Amino acid sequence: MNSQWMKAGYRAVAGEEGAEIGKAPFLNGGTFLLSRRYLVSYNEGGEQAKEINLMTSLIHMFVGGTTGKWRVERVSAIRGPALTPVPRLAIFDGYPSTIPEDSIWHLRGVTSYERYVHRAERSALVTRQPDLGHPNATCAALIPIKKSVTWWELTQDERRKIFEERSHHITIGLRYLPAIARRLYHSHDLGEPFDFLTWFEYAPADAEVFEELVGTLRETEEWTYVEREIDIRLVVADYL
Repeated sequence: MNSQWMKAGYRAVAGEEGAEIGKAPFLNGGTFLLSRRYLVSYNEGGEQAKEINLMTSLIHMFVGGTTGKWRVERVSAIRGPALTPVPRLAIFDGYPSTIPEDSIWHLRGVTSYERYVHRAERSALVTRQPDLGHPNATCAALIPIKKSVTWWELTQDERRKIFEERSHHITIGLRYLPAIARRLYHSHDLGEPFDFLTWFEYAPADAEVFEELVGTLRETEEWTYVEREIDIRLVVADYL
């Protein structure tokens, strides 16, 4: 790892063990993803602060194939190229040692801190956002999204203005809590085909509410920067 990256506060993202495939500025010191397995964080002086097993703490994998808890009802290309339709979806918390043999495609993402969120907004989200895995939430949606180069060329402040001040993304989302549970996974720095993977869970009785939520978001200014979006709808496999 280039020591100058550490001193400058950069994050290096690796694919295969030890293979650097990119870097991005990281605030509050530097964080370096050295391999698929380990995340090593550094303090501002470039000294190693801690090592985290990435397989169990950050990465999540969505595998489309013939096995998995979730039965796929439909795979719709909202914008851009489609994904191959599959009958089932499996979710792995942590990077599996091997990709399942039945895999048709797989998408990776990492959980992270909330971007573009002010303290009061974050407090509201924490207070009202339900946990995933509620027994009544037998419906789900996985929506992978890729934003345009134009979006990523904007500054953080410019993206915040579009995201919330003009598109009201957080405000809209809060209207649908606690009916809709949600978790966002970041893929932009992993060399994935999508920038974000958004996972939603909800009860069948709230299906129309969910349609209203995604329909409203797709009409905002923020969505003019989306160049690829897939909408994958699912139900718990033994529910139907």
